[in-house]
Amino acid sequence: MLHDESRALVVDPGDPQPVFEALQRLGVKLDAILVTHHHHDHTGGVKALRDATGAAVFGPARESIPEPLTRLKHGDTLVALGLTFKVMDVPGHTAGHIAFFCEDLDGSPLLFCGDTLFSGGCGRLFEGTPAQMLASLDKLAALPEVTRVCCTHEYTLSNLKFALAVDPQNEVLQRYMESAQVLRDNGQPTLPSSLSLERQINPFLRSRQPALIRAAQSFDAEAHDEVSTFAALRQWKNQF
Repeated sequence: MLHDESRALVVDPGDPQPVFEALQRLGVKLDAILVTHHHHDHTGGVKALRDATGAAVFGPARESIPEPLTRLKHGDTLVALGLTFKVMDVPGHTAGHIAFFCEDLDGSPLLFCGDTLFSGGCGRLFEGTPAQMLASLDKLAALPEVTRVCCTHEYTLSNLKFALAVDPQNEVLQRYMESAQVLRDNGQPTLPSSLSLERQINPFLRSRQPALIRAAQSFDAEAHDEVSTFAALRQWKNQF
């Protein structure tokens, strides 16, 4: 959720109740609901929130999202809470997945990337191809390094265990694992992350690095180019 002390927007509300509770606690009105993709754990609260608040809903142009909503595609812009978000097509996890990028919020960029990019990981390929997901991650990785990465699941520790298995000599990754563990042990989130950190520790953003190529080939000897290397890493993570 983002709010300006009077109005709020919420991203991918799978469950309406925590949103209702936050709105009441903060004393703010829900203006907008942003949806990155159609999975129920991202859309399950949309109808209840829209019906109760009248909030406008914005979502992907090519996915099945409960109407009414404004459908958005790559290159579109959305203005909410006085902020301008650029819409990016990032297929892979689902066929029509989108992300929302704000160039400046309180002095630095902000990315709502749904289930495309996680801290230390990326989404499973339910509908898209490895080539699509690699291209989508390349789009996100090209954003400014100070961009705050607001993904939609606290999967960081499990992602980092896999990352360390495939990139064990990465000292930045080792330190991040330690700090993330402390945060979770204290009931704190690891998110948002930053693109500068993810470029250093996330195996799915580093799949062209020699160490990651060697790791992928140890799992699948047929990994010979950037797409098959990425695909091998993703399949390894699926089985990890």
